[in-house]
Amino acid sequence: MKPTSVTNAQLTGGGDRVVWGAGLFALGRFADRVGLTEALSAAVPARGERAPVHDRGAVLVHALLVLAGGGEACTDIEYLRAQRELFGEVASDSTLYRTLTGLGPGGPEALMGAAAAVRERLWAGRDRGRPLVVDVDSTLVEIHSENKEGAAPHFKGGYGFHPMVCSTADGEPLWVKQRPGNAAANDIADHLEVIDAAVSMLPEPDAAGHRPGDDSELAQRSLVVRIDAAGCSAKLAKGLRDRNIGFMVSARSTPGIQAAIRGALGDPGRWHNAAKRPRQRKPGRAQVADLTDLVDLPGWPARTRLIVRREPLHPGAQRSLFGSDNYRYWGFLTDRTGDTAQLDRLMRSHADVENAICRLKDSGLARMPFTDWHANSAWAALAMTGLALVGWFQTRCLTGTLRRAAPKRLRWQLWHLPAVVCHSARRVLLRLPQQHPGARALLAIAHPR
Repeated sequence: MKPTSVTNAQLTGGGDRVVWGAGLFALGRFADRVGLTEALSAAVPARGERAPVHDRGAVLVHALLVLAGGGEACTDIEYLRAQRELFGEVASDSTLYRTLTGLGPGGPEALMGAAAAVRERLWAGRDRGRPLVVDVDSTLVEIHSENKEGAAPHFKGGYGFHPMVCSTADGEPLWVKQRPGNAAANDIADHLEVIDAAVSMLPEPDAAGHRPGDDSELAQRSLVVRIDAAGCSAKLAKGLRDRNIGFMVSARSTPGIQAAIRGALGDPGRWHNAAKRPRQRKPGRAQVADLTDLVDLPGWPARTRLIVRREPLHPGAQRSLFGSDNYRYWGFLTDRTGDTAQLDRLMRSHADVENAICRLKDSGLARMPFTDWHANSAWAALAMTGLALVGWFQTRCLTGTLRRAAPKRLRWQLWHLPAVVCHSARRVLLRLPQQHPGARALLAIAHPR
């Protein structure tokens, strides 16, 4: 018997009642209901003497749906134009191009400011008893064209851009600063600029007291910033202290830190078992120790602590703070009080920012489609806003594995879900295929129990 991979079904036209993108339709409806469309419309007003055919807020929300669905350029909005039953009158790719290129230098602030207005409402009922932890990191975006303004060679030998991103510990994006490829990863001024901009995107109860020069008594909630070794600078720590922001930064290997580790080797009572991270299956053999009393930290703010972690060497282990044949040493500097093992676990969770950046790159940041610098900056901000919208949708509307699903799975299982359009009693109905794995999730949203 000759093996086959598909059936003998024949392809034919005439399926006018079949549409795809039912999940994107639900995401767009969610954007309307939480007020993002209205906020974007107010943030990006129409220009010119005549009113535009397409509201700019609706155009930008359609662009967010394109990014969620895997689009990488303005031309991908044409796929939404073909689904008028779901998305109505969708602007052309030329209109989207003019919208983004016309934003100018204030584009990122306008787009992410609209998301901040929605965040203010969605975070209204949150418990603010615990500190708010945010992560700062930079990433490289490879570009294969020399015609894009600001693209430059970077330290890994490639060519492109080097944006810096700030997001909450649970992955909600707050701010992105577009930077040329040759921008330094350890630029302290850029770190402080990104942190200040991210604070401005927070609701007032979270941002109060954390702006430059604010009195510490104004702070209603503790704020902590986690940064890798690129932020290991006394100047940055002082800047955060001036903003009443706590810091946790990965330590760099210095003679003083190496001497502190060497002095702790003969004191087994100083080392304690490390706490396991959430979802860590195997019991850890790592140990942590507070070495603050063994190191001199000139220039660092008062109450700065050095916490060091050691774990058995394993294949592929990264560079260690201290040369050893048995252990890899890693540490961080912080002004936080509390149990050493719990602080170590909190700092190790900074690695989750890589997942947030991967989601961001998979949602439009991996490609800068314009030649203009400001337009690409707006595109990066649009990707951040789109990722925030998807995150809000997952948190408030989805359950189970889809609540934490990556963009690729959401596209396969939810966003591109097909449907049959039916008309009944002057209503438009979308009939979903029962055998599709994402249909049950969408029906649960439409008809909650």
